[in-house]
Amino acid sequence: MLKIVAMNDLKNIPSIDRILNEPAIKKLLEYYSHDSVVKLVQQNVNELRNEIKRGKKPSSLKKLISNIELSAEEKWLVQPSPVINASGVILHTNLGRSPISDESIKAIVSSAGVYTDLEYDPQSGKRSNRQKHVQDLINQVTGSDSSLVVNNNAAAALLCLTALAKGKEVIVSKGESVEIGGNFRIPDLLNQSGATLIEVGTTNRTYLSDYQESITENTGAILIVHTSNFRKIGFTHNPSVKELAELGHHHNIPVLNDLGSGTLIDTGKFGLNSEPTVQESLGDDVDLTFFSGDKLLGGPQSGIILGSQILIDKLSKHPLARALRIDKLNLTVLHSTLLHYISNDPLKKIPIWAMISADLPEIKRRTNTWLKNSGVQGKVMKSKSTIGGGSLPGEVLDTYVLSISPKTVSANKITASLRSYKTPIISRIEADQVILDARTVLPAQDDIVIQALKELTI
Repeated sequence: MLKIVAMNDLKNIPSIDRILNEPAIKKLLEYYSHDSVVKLVQQNVNELRNEIKRGKKPSSLKKLISNIELSAEEKWLVQPSPVINASGVILHTNLGRSPISDESIKAIVSSAGVYTDLEYDPQSGKRSNRQKHVQDLINQVTGSDSSLVVNNNAAAALLCLTALAKGKEVIVSKGESVEIGGNFRIPDLLNQSGATLIEVGTTNRTYLSDYQESITENTGAILIVHTSNFRKIGFTHNPSVKELAELGHHHNIPVLNDLGSGTLIDTGKFGLNSEPTVQESLGDDVDLTFFSGDKLLGGPQSGIILGSQILIDKLSKHPLARALRIDKLNLTVLHSTLLHYISNDPLKKIPIWAMISADLPEIKRRTNTWLKNSGVQGKVMKSKSTIGGGSLPGEVLDTYVLSISPKTVSANKITASLRSYKTPIISRIEADQVILDARTVLPAQDDIVIQALKELTI
């Protein structure tokens, strides 16, 4: 009997043509190609057919159409989609790290839809170098002799090691032979570059003499890796960057300083530990300094390499430089971001620095506005924000948060509901309370947060 019912249900599945003639599907055909919509309809019909074969009750035509519309929204929605970061993690790696400034957004809009002088000199009518758009700005802001920009800091490290140390040995402290993130490890990077890793010292203590004793005729470079995503405390020792630079110069061996996050601003001004600045690295006279553009710089994904004109020219001419080069849109954003440092307003204009330097009473005021205007059952309380993004590990900033205590549903369901909002809101849970931190929410998003809280069922 069950088989007969199932066969009847299968026969009652509407045809593809009938579904395509439904008003809702006709509307999809106005926006998407006929072939794409047909394939989407077929996929949903096949799913329905398989459910019936497994003994499930068949969906109505209305439900089938709704599923097709939902599938179209999920598959063809513009991606990545905007979210609101109320987690309290400023440089949230999974959420894209640094949001860019309003000026940078305008710069993209002005150049993305038109041809640009990316690699063209209108004055001479000849081909030019895309690096020219940012090199002078980088050199001016940092004090470097020359610079090169690639698509991220891992690419910067790979290019430097491949161009300078392929087939040679690279000396690294055992305590700096680390995993940077996303299973990206320094030993693997050395292997890909064609260089051989020579670890010196121990996990917690490495001395200048350890480097000195490991130098041979085949030493290609000394690599310094700033531990930007974890902290070593207690019985530790490492030679200073300046000491290693002097050692390298004495033996005519290039010293490479991977700063990781890289900052142009002293983080100590905001009650945080002082992260090594780019300027300090250059002052210590290392041969090459490289760091990320989308972390504490506050710009787009990129890797910035600083050093002498001779070494930068060598990197620029290496075949990998083209494979790892920065694209035109990120180049536009980087240029705009650097201008904020030139005009001396990064704390106001660059979102992550506005968050780090945010006035605590203002954060409290915004949080109270959320509570008052949404009517949600909660309270404003003191808490901590973190920097995140592999920067300033363990460092926190005082903040105020909106804390919601669940009554009829769990904290997990509330956070899931916030994530399901039309603009997903990312919160966190502490002691069974849902926490929303205003420090990491852009002020222009406050009204969205308030409306989402109004619609919460707790």
